[in-house]
Amino acid sequence: MSFLSFFRSYKKFGIFFSVLCVVIIVLIYNILNKKQPLPVWQPEMVNAELVDSSLQHKAKYHKIADFSLTNQNGETITQAHYKDKIYVADFFFTTCATICPIMTDHMYKIQKEIINDDDVMLLSHSVTPEIDSVSQLKKYAKEKGVIDRKWNLVTGDKKQIYELARKSYLAVKTQGNGDKYDMIHTENFLLIDKKGQLRGYYDGTNPEDIEQLLTDIETLKYFGGS
Repeated sequence: MSFLSFFRSYKKFGIFFSVLCVVIIVLIYNILNKKQPLPVWQPEMVNAELVDSSLQHKAKYHKIADFSLTNQNGETITQAHYKDKIYVADFFFTTCATICPIMTDHMYKIQKEIINDDDVMLLSHSVTPEIDSVSQLKKYAKEKGVIDRKWNLVTGDKKQIYELARKSYLAVKTQGNGDKYDMIHTENFLLIDKKGQLRGYYDGTNPEDIEQLLTDIETLKYFGGS
């Protein structure tokens, strides 16, 4: 049998095998690139340094607690304003000269990316509410390009804010009760889903983490925001 005859005999097989290889490659590619849901962070999954001792063994049902705080416009902000929203939360203070300016610049970047997305908002809590009055927050908001409909800077009862940081957002390593001499300083950005659940931790000073955060927001949206 000549080489040409041999080739003709196996031509159909060769075509079938080639098509099969392409199909397998496409399937593998789709499996590897299929979006996976983000984890729902429970206290027992988080670095123990960030979790209050009363919560360290909690394995399910953790959500952000109800709150009532005041924003840069003197408006009362509660969880109702974030109902059915994905949001990014952090903790800052307007007189901070170290990590906060970097964090705020990164929040501004996120704001630019989500500006036309009605499903996503931002929430920044002052950790020096005795200094960060409504007028101080308003001044800071104007300086930093805060858009009111997307981003609330909130002040209020210090004990409430510190309890949120430690027992809801699980964002702070230090212990305390929010008294006069208690001070928290954390670089953590927290991603919260539409059910009020923790879905991600990010270093708010790290540009790579901010890119991952933006990607994770899209992943949450892909799965309906929760």
